[in-house]
Amino acid sequence: MEKEEFDNEKYMNMELLRFTTAGSVDDGKSTLIGRLLYDSKSIFEDQYEAIKKSSEAKGEEHINLALLTDGLKDEIEQGITIDVAYRYFATPKRKFIIADTPGHIQYTRNMVTGASTANLAIILVDARHGVVEQTCRHAFIASLLKIPHVIICINKMDLVDYSQEVYDKVKTDFKNFSSKLEVTDVRFIPISALKGDNVVKRSENMDWFDGPTLMYQLENVHIASDRNYVDCRFPVQNVIRPMSDKFHDFRGYGGRVAGGIFKPGDKVTILPSGLTSTIKTIELYDKKLEKAYPPMSVTITLEDDVDVSRGDMIVRDDNQPEATQDIEIMVCWLNDKPLVLNGLYAIKHTSKEARCKIVAIKYKVDVNTLHRMEDDKAVGKNDIARISIRTTHPLFIDKYRRNRNTGSIIIIDEGTNNTVGAGMII
Repeated sequence: MEKEEFDNEKYMNMELLRFTTAGSVDDGKSTLIGRLLYDSKSIFEDQYEAIKKSSEAKGEEHINLALLTDGLKDEIEQGITIDVAYRYFATPKRKFIIADTPGHIQYTRNMVTGASTANLAIILVDARHGVVEQTCRHAFIASLLKIPHVIICINKMDLVDYSQEVYDKVKTDFKNFSSKLEVTDVRFIPISALKGDNVVKRSENMDWFDGPTLMYQLENVHIASDRNYVDCRFPVQNVIRPMSDKFHDFRGYGGRVAGGIFKPGDKVTILPSGLTSTIKTIELYDKKLEKAYPPMSVTITLEDDVDVSRGDMIVRDDNQPEATQDIEIMVCWLNDKPLVLNGLYAIKHTSKEARCKIVAIKYKVDVNTLHRMEDDKAVGKNDIARISIRTTHPLFIDKYRRNRNTGSIIIIDEGTNNTVGAGMII
């Protein structure tokens, strides 16, 4: 049989879905990802043979598909996920990037890191244990990060005799809890990652479930409208001046579209100067585009020779972000050194860099119960808290719920240059 010719252009234009997995320890996250990769034929034969031999050497009854993702020595020895494991695969319909995040409470920061850019979150629930504290914690973080779509996979259905009653109870319990959260699109699928039921292939053991498989959901969930296409935001990352004979007078502004749709001829304002101009061209490599939208990286040229620098933002005249130095954020603290009240930190917001002072710590959030802890304001690693900061320069912000790009801030320790906090503007 003649090998089908690879269509590179079609492949490059395929839609990309980023999704994250979360759940308690031993809920089967890594096994599920291994099953997705194996059943969708996204692993090589030698990889399969390697994990088959490893499983046989350990005396395991089944081929341990979790070995496809557990890469660290401690992960393999303990049978748990510690770091965020990123995996990539593709089907004829879509490309996928998976962030397999750890379940332990001491790795909350890793989950926040893996989920921050996700379109969808898969939260696994052990059918034998039902909704537990960590299920609630992961759902809260998915809500906090405004992940648009959540799939609750009730796993290990083979260990409860594929009981519909067990599935219905988990579904009811989670719905009762999630009613407190801002999660709009929640779907439920009963699966067995170990046996493959309802992962890629429909389960013959659960004919009572008439919904689609997990793979069908991943391939068909509508994500095109998840981004903000209303508020035009273009943070300038660099000024492009080729200084060559061919492009002697060329002056363009490179960056990634953070929101809205830009077109040649649009009237725009440059912040913070407030100068106005008109978009002359939008370019990508050697092509001139008719429009640009998130998350495209393009070069914009203007009709007028105005002063534009890295960190500036190009917006529409009639739709501008808030310019402020006093900002309230929900922060997930990532560092061993605790957050210091009145401490000075460097920050990065889109392409703009500045410094800030921690003005107030309002409260911490108990991520298991969602209760506010107003008496305990010691913010350490993996804690989530509401804080107020004052920046050295005005930032051009939107609320995180409106735009995840212009609504997020990274906090950096100036002494070590380590990223110590991830903030969501509220």
